[in-house]
Amino acid sequence: MSILTTPQILDAGLDDWRPLAQALHTRFLTRDFTTGLALVSAIGALAEEAGHHPDLTLTYPHVDVKLMSHDSSGITERDTDLAHRISALAHERGILADASAPTVLELALDTADSAGIGPFWAALLTGDPGALHGDDVVDPTGRVPLLWFQHTDAHATPRQRFHLDVWLPHDVAGARIDAAVAAGGTVVDDAGAPSFTVLADTDGNRACVCTALGR
Repeated sequence: MSILTTPQILDAGLDDWRPLAQALHTRFLTRDFTTGLALVSAIGALAEEAGHHPDLTLTYPHVDVKLMSHDSSGITERDTDLAHRISALAHERGILADASAPTVLELALDTADSAGIGPFWAALLTGDPGALHGDDVVDPTGRVPLLWFQHTDAHATPRQRFHLDVWLPHDVAGARIDAAVAAGGTVVDDAGAPSFTVLADTDGNRACVCTALGR
């Protein structure tokens, strides 16, 4: 199936969900473990029926759900359709969603030689030097954040090589940026906003707040 554009996803009426990176995310506020376990079981039955399986994280107060079409490396109608069904299931049980809660953390590493260093980082993070997908180190078990290589000219340390990409729902990213600035940070570059905004701490270490808009 073809990957949906961000406007198509936002027009799908998925009030409970937000696109972050390559997937749809939401958090259902189950408030206790038994309710969450029952919801996970019901979502599992839906997934089996649909032949499409989300990633589920069950904790005491909530259930996090991630939907992505791995064969397409993005969000397709298969995901939006199942998201609607999962939301309906939760609403029938009186379970509310907090679409502002999901956050995805990615690591970015500047390098002029991604082919040379990629196997090292793949082996270090996942145990498999072949766990590379293009410029990404991907852990299929989800143990560590995605690491991606940002191409740059060769340069010597101590220039910062690592930075964090913090993916947030587009409707809460502004508040997070404001909070970081109020805590002593600065906006280094917002030319790419709302797709990404570059922030720095007082030592000059940089991070990006990323959203699905403008991509």
